[in-house]
Amino acid sequence: MDKFEHFNANALFTDFYELTMAQGYYKENINHKVVFDMFFRKSPFNGGFAIFAGAHTLLDIISEFKFKSEDIDFLRSQMIFDDDFLDYLRDFKFGGDIYMVDEGSVVFPDEPLLRIHANLIEAQIIEGIVLNTLNFQSLIATKTARIWLAAKGAPIMEFGLRRAQGFDGAMSASRAAYIGGSAGTSNTLASKIYGIPTMGTMAHSWVMSFSSELEAFRAYAKIYPQNSVFLIDTYDTLRSGIKNAIIVGGELVKKGYNFGVRLDSGDISYLAKEVRRELDKAGFFGAKISVSNELTEEIISTLVASNVPIDSWGVGTHMVTGGSESSFAGVYKLCAKSDETNCIKPTMKFSDNPFKMTNPGVKNAYRLYDENDMAIADILTLDSEIIETNIQYRFYHPMMDYRQFSCKPAKVEPLLKQCFSNGKRVTPRLSDKCVLIQSRTTMQTGLASLDESYKRLLNPHIYKVSLSQNLRNLKAKFIEENIR
Repeated sequence: MDKFEHFNANALFTDFYELTMAQGYYKENINHKVVFDMFFRKSPFNGGFAIFAGAHTLLDIISEFKFKSEDIDFLRSQMIFDDDFLDYLRDFKFGGDIYMVDEGSVVFPDEPLLRIHANLIEAQIIEGIVLNTLNFQSLIATKTARIWLAAKGAPIMEFGLRRAQGFDGAMSASRAAYIGGSAGTSNTLASKIYGIPTMGTMAHSWVMSFSSELEAFRAYAKIYPQNSVFLIDTYDTLRSGIKNAIIVGGELVKKGYNFGVRLDSGDISYLAKEVRRELDKAGFFGAKISVSNELTEEIISTLVASNVPIDSWGVGTHMVTGGSESSFAGVYKLCAKSDETNCIKPTMKFSDNPFKMTNPGVKNAYRLYDENDMAIADILTLDSEIIETNIQYRFYHPMMDYRQFSCKPAKVEPLLKQCFSNGKRVTPRLSDKCVLIQSRTTMQTGLASLDESYKRLLNPHIYKVSLSQNLRNLKAKFIEENIR
């Protein structure tokens, strides 16, 4: 946290009503133990999965979470908070337990990604930070993973700094995009902070700043002979750009270097084929072609399926903003609270829309695998339950009780792992670079365990997220009592 000032590290980075509710709880002496779940209801981009990101950022923020003197002064100036509550905030520190799935995990709707055990005021005050951090980074990591899958292993580069939603949006997007599969970033500060490889070529302004395109390419090659990628569409891609790139590229090859070219406009399919033809005709079979310009996973998938000769992809706007999807639909809901005897009891949110009803109680989540290490389903259970291998189970759809399936898992993976205990971090604080490499590997391993039908860009198969029989019975009991 000392290396980079997150805007959302400030304790005032919360919705105002969280603080007014907190004062209400404080004055009414309602601060019992509660359990909150964070989950999402729908996969973004009409996809079949999401990638969980932002976990370590959140843990860093909560570790340092406190109200500074100037924060207390600002709240006092609002003329709504009493001195005794402000004194409480002055000494505030999160003291609860946190359970989360591993950052980079492939995740699905309705399963808890984070579970917080805390006093009511604590859990309420951090809600905004939890949702802001996890929702945005999960959106960008998911978008990038879709682009990564579409590219079929070719490197994708994140070029979105200038299109991101502000300073912090750009930094968080670079971080999340690397987890989701980008090979590097144009964001130099993100490289410094997070250890992400830097990538970049030249802009059209470089080419236009010289008296000729050929002179611009030669100057660049002279300064950066080991990293020369020529932007060939400033004037005319086929009549001048590729021809000048071949001249300068030939001079580099004679000195023992290689080179590449980049397309940033026009009919990418047609131009890439023509450029490849010109490069091969000149004998430069090792010269790489990179493309950019408003690329999406759908465009990349179409070009890859058509065998267009493109070696790497630069993606900016649609990667770092979420493109067609403006937000990740994560929510934070109360699922259990203590009673008068200090016993934790399940609770449940009801709605006229049955898909907005929550699953009650303190829950765990397990991923089931077959004998080939392929994921079969994710199962939500009560905290007291354990799912074991080689035992036949029956599981239930969260909303449609008649939808059931039986399974004897060959492998079972618990998804929620404890990160905080009594306000102290129990997982080691790794370097940002190690965290991102680890999270990126988790993403790749998770996607490899999914059948291709769940990863389709269009009309993906719906992955099963089901309830254990005990959780299903508890939910049914709540519904029956509420109907009465």
